[in-house]
Amino acid sequence: MDRRAWEQLEPWLTIRASLPVGAVFCALRRPTRGRPCSPAGIRAQLRNAARAAGVHRRFAPHQRRHAPAVQMSREGVPLVVIQRQLGHADLGITSAYLRAIDNTEIIDAVHERPAPMIPATSGLNLTR
Repeated sequence: MDRRAWEQLEPWLTIRASLPVGAVFCALRRPTRGRPCSPAGIRAQLRNAARAAGVHRRFAPHQRRHAPAVQMSREGVPLVVIQRQLGHADLGITSAYLRAIDNTEIIDAVHERPAPMIPATSGLNLTR
């Protein structure tokens, strides 16, 4: 995880230390306090948060892995570094994560590249 992720996680780890021994991510209230959160419960919480934020498309917890991958790509982090960060054995899977990159961003990147230049010393033979 990067520094910013640890900064976000640190307050939770402080709270977690005061809860009963158990799973790192667990229920905070009610009779299940300290017990592991169910995957279905996490998905429901995420759906509710997405709805409250005005997100109208389907959203799953695993998709939270895509945003940092796209951000690292935008920052110029090499694809193989992103692949290792995500723990992917196949570079094709990492590439699928980056499909969220906007088409205009791709076009802009291509247009910003300098025109190819052929050095005069390349020895081109223009007579045949």
